[in-house]
Amino acid sequence: MASRSKQNLVPEARAAMDKFKMESASEVGVSLKNGYNGDLTSRQAGSVGGQMVKKMIQDYENKIK
Repeated sequence: MASRSKQNLVPEARAAMDKFKMESASEVGVSLKNGYNGDLTSRQAGSVGGQMVKKMIQDYENKIK
């Protein structure tokens, strides 16, 4: 069975997720560039991911109210 980890199920979602990631990074003061960001520290990368999760949870909570 072929690996599907890199396959986009909804190709249009890629641009939206990239935009969301850039917005979240900006909110926590992390400077991202398009493409490879391997020069980020673990703390920086974690703060971006954490901000994304926080925003997704807030959005979900707002929708169920």
